[in-house]
Amino acid sequence: MRYLILACVLVASSLLSGCGYNAIQSKDEAVKAAWSEVLNQYQRRADLVPNLVNTVKGYAAHEEEVFTKVTEARAKVGQINLTADDLTDENKMRAFQQAQGELSSALSRLMVVSENYPQLKADGLFQNLQAQLEGTENRVTVARNRFIQSTQEYNTFVRQFPQNLTAMMFGYKAKANFTVENEKQISTAPTVDFSKPAPPQQPPAQPQPEPAH
Repeated sequence: MRYLILACVLVASSLLSGCGYNAIQSKDEAVKAAWSEVLNQYQRRADLVPNLVNTVKGYAAHEEEVFTKVTEARAKVGQINLTADDLTDENKMRAFQQAQGELSSALSRLMVVSENYPQLKADGLFQNLQAQLEGTENRVTVARNRFIQSTQEYNTFVRQFPQNLTAMMFGYKAKANFTVENEKQISTAPTVDFSKPAPPQQPPAQPQPEPAH
């Protein structure tokens, strides 16, 4: 009896392996691991925001609108909790991506504003925070690209035959991914060159004299 059970287990394992179950499980774990790293790096960035805002505020207190935008964007990011189990929800992924994009834009604007304050740029604490932010942004990009790749591989695999039948049987659904178009838009900082003088303003047009009668 024991040998019969063992034989059934071996046969079942072979069938599952042949239908791609093990590969699906492996790719699913790869997506979850990649997503965990994305969350870690985004959280690392969010943690830098309070000190960064306070440091800039010490030199540019009147830039209140910029500080408000950054603070609000960070708060919005903190309100969205997207776990690995939620990756099949495209609406949640879209909301998460939008919130992170708004924070990226707000931080880019904050960095642009800092260019107007030489004393701020020379501040050691600001230089350290700026370096940390740049490093974190690079790690975010790397983590995001790995997630995009692993998700594409997973989705392609579970949609192919016969893995699609196995995925359907065991509840493995396609996962939402970052949209390439929006990613390019939100990750591109505005280009501002303070080394170039502003173009001279044109004098207002003078009214033409009325013809003499």
